[in-house]
Amino acid sequence: MIFRRRRQRSTVPSGFYRFEGGQRQTVYGFGEGDYIRLRDEFGNVWTGHAERQGDNTTRFSFRDSEGNIINGISEGGGILLRDEHGNTWRGFLD
Repeated sequence: MIFRRRRQRSTVPSGFYRFEGGQRQTVYGFGEGDYIRLRDEFGNVWTGHAERQGDNTTRFSFRDSEGNIINGISEGGGILLRDEHGNTWRGFLD
C-alpha cells in the first residue's frame, strides 16, 4: 500500500502585513499560510503564527529574538496587536 501525504490547506490568508505603533513605529513582512515573518525599523525579526478561530476571528502571536511578545486579534478587515509594555499596533493584510 502506498501512502500519500495530504497537504492541509490553511484558512488564514497569505500576503503582506503592515503594522504601525504609537510613535510612528512600523513592522512589516510577509505571511504564508499560518506562518508570518515581520521586520521592524530597527532590523529585529519577528516570527509568529496566525490561528483561525471558530467565530470568524484570527488570533496572532509574534516573538522576536530577545523574547519580546506581541499578541493580537483580527475580526474582519483590521488587525489589532498589543505588546507586553501596553503599546498598541494597528495594521492590515494586503
